[in-house]
Amino acid sequence: MPGHAVVTGGAGFLGSHLCERLLKDGWQVTCVDNLVTGQATNVARLRDDGRFRFLQHNVSEHLELEGTIDTVLHFASPASPVDYERHPIHTLKVGTLGTHNMLGLARAKKAGFLLASTSEVYGDPLVHPQPETYWGNVNPIGPRGVYDEAKRAAEAFTMAYHRAHGLKTRIVRIFNSFGPRMRLNDGRAAPNFIKQALGNEPLTVYGDGSQTRSLCYVDDLIEGVVRLLNTDYAEPVNIGNPEEVTILQLAELIRDLCGSRSQIAFRPLPTDDPKQRRPDITRARKVLGWEPKVSLEEGLKTTIASFRGR
Repeated sequence: MPGHAVVTGGAGFLGSHLCERLLKDGWQVTCVDNLVTGQATNVARLRDDGRFRFLQHNVSEHLELEGTIDTVLHFASPASPVDYERHPIHTLKVGTLGTHNMLGLARAKKAGFLLASTSEVYGDPLVHPQPETYWGNVNPIGPRGVYDEAKRAAEAFTMAYHRAHGLKTRIVRIFNSFGPRMRLNDGRAAPNFIKQALGNEPLTVYGDGSQTRSLCYVDDLIEGVVRLLNTDYAEPVNIGNPEEVTILQLAELIRDLCGSRSQIAFRPLPTDDPKQRRPDITRARKVLGWEPKVSLEEGLKTTIASFRGR
């Protein structure tokens, strides 16, 4: 039964959609965000709901909350290369100290804990598609290491609390996702291309554009998270869309859907940029009965419409 949920990073892209869904499902929600990459406007309309509370706080620092808490969903972290290159130490801290603090809160309140991990734990994968049993190929000292290794440490913290303290934990490994409320300057491929295409600016494709991504629409992603929340399954679960598309195909599709005159501009490939990214969702299908429903084109149309409005 729904109770009181604490969502860290709740004013971010995914966190705000999660807060909205939990309220819809009958939860009382405390949204915690320091607004480094989150935006207060993402949850502004939720403030009229008496079951919703916003708390501006950095979870890398100690947090005490009064009253009963039933579950903690830890979504706080910069999540785009632009953000974690701008805030490298903050990214490391929120994945390690922040995760430790939120696990401590969950343990003190005898609450459940759900960690938002990432497909970046697989690094530049040598196994394709990526199953949860793959341990990854990560450069710990590269520019992406602050995010990749922080999330890997967060998973280790979570499993340690599960095994040592019997804490009810879940780990969702989130693959590339998109949808309304992504920041215009997010830096990831889909919002970048949409912003550029709507302005008829050149679409910046890194490398030759042959690297692949698998993009999951936000509503599908949140459905997977909620289904995982309602289980006792402690091992990591991939949530993402197994439909793979090259970056060049994505750029051309977005240009067409925007009716844009943009040209393609090729740029050097960033350091440690993954060449392939596609989830094996066998476990999600089996454990959660989940798979994505929204097609890439359908999701992009909705996302483009929301960007036009801004």
